[in-house]
Amino acid sequence: MNELLNLSVAKLKRMATLKAKIERLQSQLEALAGSSSRAPGKGGRKRRKMSAAARRKISLAAKARWAKVRAAKKAK
Repeated sequence: MNELLNLSVAKLKRMATLKAKIERLQSQLEALAGSSSRAPGKGGRKRRKMSAAARRKISLAAKARWAKVRAAKKAK
């Protein structure tokens, strides 16, 4: 903290300017990268809702795949 008290006004202003520039660049970088650190509900794409029938169909397909894997494992 003492280091800040010993800095000149010009240096403090320069530091504030650089900090603001870094924050702007950081927000631009996050926008380009599509950062996942956004809080939910603040912009971005809306989540698609899957019907119960679609979830069931996916579940049955996954269970069938794993049953096939287990059956192949037992056959060996």
